[in-house]
Parts: sequence; structure tokens; C-alpha cells
Amino acid sequence: MRTYLYLFGLLFFSLPTFAQSPFVPLNADYYHLIDRYEIRQGRWAEGFHSTTKPYNRQSVVQLTDSLLAHPAPDFSDTDYFNLNYLRDDSWEWVKDPLSDSARQAMAVRRQQVPTAPGDSRRPLFGVFYKKKADFYNLQTPDFDLHVSPVVNFGVGFDNVTGLPDNASALNQQTFINTRGLEIRGSIAKKIGFYSYFADNQAFFPYYINDQSRLYLRSGQTGGYAPGESFSKPFGSGGRGTDFLTARGYFTFNVAKIINLQFGHDRNFIGNGFRSLLLSDNAAPYLFLKLTTRLGKNIQYTNLFTELQNTQDLVVGASTLNPNKYAAMHHLSINISPKFNVGVFEAEVFSRDRLELNYLNPVIFYRFVESYRGSADNAMIGLDFKANLATHFLFYTQFMLDEFILKDIIAGNGRYTNKYAFQLGGKYIDVLNVPNLDLQVEMNLARPYTYSHITTPATGVTASQANYVHYSQPLAHPLGANFLEGIGIVRYQNKRLSGTGTFSVMMYGTDPPGRNYGGNILLNYDDRFRDYGNFIGQGRKTIATYADLRASYMIKHNVFLEGRVLYRFQDSQYRPDSYTDRTASIALRWNVPYRSLVF
Repeated sequence: MRTYLYLFGLLFFSLPTFAQSPFVPLNADYYHLIDRYEIRQGRWAEGFHSTTKPYNRQSVVQLTDSLLAHPAPDFSDTDYFNLNYLRDDSWEWVKDPLSDSARQAMAVRRQQVPTAPGDSRRPLFGVFYKKKADFYNLQTPDFDLHVSPVVNFGVGFDNVTGLPDNASALNQQTFINTRGLEIRGSIAKKIGFYSYFADNQAFFPYYINDQSRLYLRSGQTGGYAPGESFSKPFGSGGRGTDFLTARGYFTFNVAKIINLQFGHDRNFIGNGFRSLLLSDNAAPYLFLKLTTRLGKNIQYTNLFTELQNTQDLVVGASTLNPNKYAAMHHLSINISPKFNVGVFEAEVFSRDRLELNYLNPVIFYRFVESYRGSADNAMIGLDFKANLATHFLFYTQFMLDEFILKDIIAGNGRYTNKYAFQLGGKYIDVLNVPNLDLQVEMNLARPYTYSHITTPATGVTASQANYVHYSQPLAHPLGANFLEGIGIVRYQNKRLSGTGTFSVMMYGTDPPGRNYGGNILLNYDDRFRDYGNFIGQGRKTIATYADLRASYMIKHNVFLEGRVLYRFQDSQYRPDSYTDRTASIALRWNVPYRSLVF
């Protein structure tokens, strides 16, 4: 922490600042809209590299400016509705008036063009909701403030059949109750800030509580919340969970081409539904991020994080969580307006203080590891994407944890051959049906990928160097030893939208006392065997997942939605086989929908 504060003070007090906006919170539905219009534009956005998320609001508005300056002839009413929605949501960064061609196109489609960006038709008491996106806002030449409530209230019904201990079906209620506040703004449009706080209680479907046993802290018997940090049991029998959610950061440009962000939040590197490099699966964490833009075609991101190791922490013990650290960098290059390639490297390590050698933003981390004589956990990755014909995006990722070339060539299944691979694509306006979008994706990770070993010489345990934060994987929620196929269908007609998410997951689980490589929290020195390892080894399990959701936006960022979920788990170990069916209805207000597919 002292190092973070020193770096902040050095950068903040010695360098001038430039205009900078807060970032759009990670939200799969919202980010699909942004990525959709980057594809429709037929070239990469000028204000951001979409492989690295989140995006700042100013850059999103720049993308809508570019599209509306030269609107495509086949833009639908819903496209103009979405572009207006994105601009209204970040109205403080809308500067230039719409072009005459854009205004004419929107008039033809009966889209209202307000006299000022984001204006609400009917402010509440003349004070609240002057702008569609903000419950309250304040703007002066030196200060910009946006305050909005956070509400997510939903109820549902969960039906589980096939459980060995239940002759009849298990019927139980699902429930979510979230109340909080979201604040964002900027100081003189030089320093951006964001804060989110919410109190939550929830009853999750059975399959989430079933999977949670892999990620509970030592001594914790229930109360798990996926993607969250501290949580505790709630309700009768402790089936529910009670947890707080808090995120916050500040950001500013220390130079015209270098942005600094410091705070507590999630990051995402990738173009798919999943990421095998860094995803938003785990809880938020403390981080310092430097993003350097070299023209429009090169973006270099450095991410330094402080993670929490809760695997060996006994619940109720009056001790601090042990710290662990990760240093990452990602280089994104637009090799043409339609093709992009990225290079990624990460190092997870544990010290009694932050390892200063890993703060070098332009060094090869594997060299530092060897130089220090450490056994830290190093990973490298590649990603590629192509934007074609204003309708298609193809993307891929490859993450290499460890390998021995001769064993890969021999095909002997050695445990050291640890890697993950992703291949996917998006098809926008399928068969020229406006706003019908399709995404397909395949992900796999070999056994023992992302996990690590205990090194007695240094006293570093496997949990101090695995790719895990708060006992949750930093990449894919299944950990490793899996093969997955996902399909997502989206359709929208202005305020009404429907989303179907379908997945088949094959993975191997561990019998008691054995490590087949799926649970990345375990020490891979305790592996079951050295050779002959394959994806799905152990207790082979196949999970079939289908999630149908209909959503209607009542007001800006206020959604009424219904959901039906089906999940069938078939395991070689028969007591782990069951069918879970869930139906629910919810009202969301400034809360992103989170699809828990695992």
C-alpha cells in the first residue's frame, strides 16, 4: 500500500492532468450494445481498444458521434434508440450537436431529439431526474456530480429433481434484495471518480449453492455469493447469503496519452462472454492501472493488483487475510482497421511486501522471476480478433501457463502442459433481421491450469500463487479441466429485449482426497498422476444449461424482466446428478444483469 501511495503522489503532484471521464461499469448487456456498434461501424473504435474493459464514457460517446455523423442506411429504429440511450447515459460528455443527416434520419423514425443532451421530459419536483440517467445531478464549471439509486428486487421458484437424498422434488424460493447508491462525476473534468455501494440478501438457485462448496473459506458452511467477497449465511437454515458490495476508484490522465486508474473494482481482458486471461468472475480487488495510448493503433495496459488469499483463513479468526499480488500487462495493436492482435503476461506472487521488480511496466516478467530466483506463477497469452463485413466479429484467446515442448509433441498428457484456449464469433443482424444477434463460443482449459505448488524454501503455499482471488478463479468460473460450448441469442425491439443463453459444459470433478486438476485452489504437486492427463478426467460431469430472459426498460436503466432457467447435471458419480429448474421475475434499477453460467 505504501508503494501505491508513493506512486500516486509522484504522478499526481508532478504531472499535469488532462480531461478524463469515469468508466462504464462492467455489464454484459450494456457492453454488447457498444461492441455491436463497433462491429456495425466496420472498423475499430478510435477512443478505446475493446479487448480491454471497461471503457470510459467519453470514448463511448465518441463512438456514437462517429456513427451518427455517417448513419448506415440500414440502421433500424432500435439502433437509433440504442444510440440515444448510450448518449443519454453519458450525457455530460456529449458536446457536438447531431449532424443534419442524423437529425433527419432520427426524425423520420420519430426519435425525439432533446434540446440538451440527456434531458428528461418531466423532472420530478423540478429537482430530481432533470436528466434521464440521473436521480440527481449537479454541474458547475469545476464539478460534475451524478447520483442514482441502486435497486434489484426479484422473487422466484426453484424446482430440483433427481437428488439422492430426496425421494420427491426439492421446491424452494429464490430471492434477491439489493439496495444501494451509485455516484460518479469529475472534478474540473480532469479527475474522474466513481463509487458504488449496495447491501444485498439473496437465495440463489440450488446449483449455485452446490458449486459454491469449492470456493467456501475454511470453516464456512454457507452464505456463498459468486463474484463477491465477504458474505455470511442468511435466512432459515443458512441457505441464503447476506453480503455487501462496494466498488470505487478515481482516474485521471497523467499525460495526454497515459491514463491512471486507482481503486477497487474488476477488470476484463477479452472479446468473448468468457475470458481465459482475466475476467470479472471473482470479487473486486484493489488495483493500479496505467493505460498508454500510442496513437489510435497501439494501447498498452499495466495492471498491478493486491489480491486476498482466503483459502487457508478460518472463518471467525481475528486475523487479516493474507495478501497476494498480481502484475499484468497487455499490449493491443490494431494491425489494420479490421484486425487486432494482443499479447498478455501475468505474474502472481506473494511477499511480505509488494515486489518492486514487477512494477517495471516494460519488462518480461519471466525474466524477473528467474532473476529473483523465485517460483512465482507466470502466465502468457495471445488474443486476436477480426471485424468483417460490418456484421461479423471473430475472436480467439490462448493462455499458456506452463509447457514442455517435447511432451506436447509426444502427446503424453504430462501435467506440465497447462494451457487454455478460446474461439468465438459474433454475428450482428442475423440474416438481415434487424437487432437479431448471435454469439457462439468454445472454451477449454487442461487439467491443473492456473493452479500452483507450495515451495517450502520460501514458505509460499499454492494458495499464495494460484490465479485466484478471494477463493474464486480470476479467469473461468469452472477453473480448469473443462470443455465448454456457449451460444447466446439476443433480439431487441426498442425497450423490449429477449436473451437466450445456452451452454454445454464437460468437466472433471475430484473424488475425496484426489486432485484431477479441475479445482485450481489445490496444490498441483498433489496431482493424481504425471502422465496421461486429459480434459474431463476424474468424475466426468456434463452440465446442460439454458437461460431465457425477457426484459422491458420502463424508464432509463429501470428494467422489468422475467427469467426461466434449466440446468441438467449428469455426473459419473450418480449422487451428483440432478435437474434444476428456476423461474423468476425482477425489477432492476441501475443494476446490471449477471448471468451465472457454470
